[in-house]
Amino acid sequence: MPLPSRQDTKSGIGLMLLAIFCFAAMDAAAKGLLTRYPVPQVVWARFAGQLLLVGLVLGPRLPGMLRTRWPLLHLIRSLCQLGAIVCFFTALPFIGLAEATALADLNPILITLGAALFLGEKLGPRRIAGVVAAMIGALIIIRPGLSVFSPAALLPLASAGFYTINVLLTRRLGPMESAWTPMILAALTGTLATSLTLPWVWQPVATADLWQFALIAALGTVAQLFLIRAFTLAEAGSVAPFAYAGLLFATFWGFVLYDEVPDLATVIGALVIVGAGLYVWHRETQANRPPPQDA
Repeated sequence: MPLPSRQDTKSGIGLMLLAIFCFAAMDAAAKGLLTRYPVPQVVWARFAGQLLLVGLVLGPRLPGMLRTRWPLLHLIRSLCQLGAIVCFFTALPFIGLAEATALADLNPILITLGAALFLGEKLGPRRIAGVVAAMIGALIIIRPGLSVFSPAALLPLASAGFYTINVLLTRRLGPMESAWTPMILAALTGTLATSLTLPWVWQPVATADLWQFALIAALGTVAQLFLIRAFTLAEAGSVAPFAYAGLLFATFWGFVLYDEVPDLATVIGALVIVGAGLYVWHRETQANRPPPQDA
């Protein structure tokens, strides 16, 4: 793939920050709904809303956007996006928003590793060290073997893995077709998959909750569009570290809406994960900078 320009990279970073802000707000809204409704129903609303919104935007262009030369890659990408959301939403009733986000924030370092393994980028000692450090940070938060350990803490890690595959495929497919194609195909896949569960889990929706269901659908749709555009314009390694802003947003929403304050271990582990990711990003940026020209 051709290297993006500096302006494209800046635009990609800006879009990534907007995407992460919308995702954090969506997660915060979903956390409240998940205390009253089952996970499949909330996830269904997220994807069905996206399907409706994208369909309204595309109008008569919709059939054309459903056509792709890479149906298998889109199916894998869509299922990984669904898996990431299901795992993350399932964890939210059991652990804090900031804690779940900190664990899911392993994804930037996993994206860096995945880009090396699957997109042909070099896997050097800095990246290996970053992966090891990020895993140590995750263990600090999870604290396996201690009484505070919750199996639900493993779900954001699974979410990070699914999200990583989703992003790598987004980066692979993005330059080759319209951003609306993965948007509509992911929404269709997620809606169909979760619809199969509704007869067994459906709970009547209170009128007062309708706006929250609409909100998570709108925020998720806008966030996905920003995310796809970000990874289409810029290299994955350039924009992925800015996902760490989600930890700040999640901490804010968790405190404001749910009176959640991360404990010391979560803060320390999150700092280790963020530090590992930013270290790899900084060192790789320095290593890829062209040497100065002699006067």
